[in-house]
Amino acid sequence: MVTKGKISEEVKCPVTGILQLIGGKWKPIILYCLRSETRRFGEIAARIPSISRKVLTEQLRELEQDNLILRVQFNEIPPRVEYSLTAMGKSLSPILHEMEKWGLENIMNKK
Repeated sequence: MVTKGKISEEVKCPVTGILQLIGGKWKPIILYCLRSETRRFGEIAARIPSISRKVLTEQLRELEQDNLILRVQFNEIPPRVEYSLTAMGKSLSPILHEMEKWGLENIMNKK
């Protein structure tokens, strides 16, 4: 995990900074999954079937620590936890939308 404060101290390029914050195999996919609504852990896991529950948990924790997602735990039985984007996480929506658009135009339609 790279915190926002640490990025601003070490990185001189904004693209490098954002990739340190949301880069990797799973974080952009998790953020994309949460872009339109609040979801429970099981819903996220079902939408990303190739991620292990352990890795999903780790990635969600890092995104929460970086203030990109909000985790709300309800004191219920069985336990219920919901995840949603914070304002900072929502500010990534245009970037994620452009990634989706580019992927549709350049990868999905090239098959």
